Amino acid sequence: MDMLMVTAHPDPGSFCHAVSAAAKAGLEQAGHHVTQLDLYAIGFEPAMGVDEHRAYMARVPTPDEVVRRHGELLRSVTGLVFVYPTWWSGPPAVLRGWLERVFVPGVAFDFDSNGKLRPGLTHIRRIIGISTYGSPWSYVKIVNDNGRRMLMRALRLNCGRRTSTTWLGLYSIDTTGDNERRAFLDRVGHTMANVK
Repeated sequence: MDMLMVTAHPDPGSFCHAVSAAAKAGLEQAGHHVTQLDLYAIGFEPAMGVDEHRAYMARVPTPDEVVRRHGELLRSVTGLVFVYPTWWSGPPAVLRGWLERVFVPGVAFDFDSNGKLRPGLTHIRRIIGISTYGSPWSYVKIVNDNGRRMLMRALRLNCGRRTSTTWLGLYSIDTTGDNERRAFLDRVGHTMANVK
């Protein structure tokens, strides 16, 4: 499977980057090809400009070359992996902005002649989300885990009916020790090595 891994953490020495490395190694061990996008490292601009918004509303291709290339990349893969920290009950702004700018009409969805939404990512067979949380699982559940819902439900609606999902979360990361972190990295690597 061709996988697109999107990482969203500003510090290349962060635990999230260690998680990305473990996920990539596991996926490659399983025989998958992984293309990695580190949104902070490439300086991705999360805000949609006025010309881009007008293109979105007119349902014409974006005038932004980087966003257009990312849309083409999205259309060329069969699996998506997202690795990010949960901040303020959701993904970092750069990831949310990437989703808003890349997952547009003509790429992630379209409308039929009656104006009904039609999925545009029916070729995506797998969505994987991996996140770290400062809060415990019980708190995350109360606030609805917005990032997980956005990726595992809303994004999945733009995919095929048989698209499978996997979610891995490390909760209370601010108080976890080295053993818990190592165990999570092992879990990520093992889970990715078994992705079919």
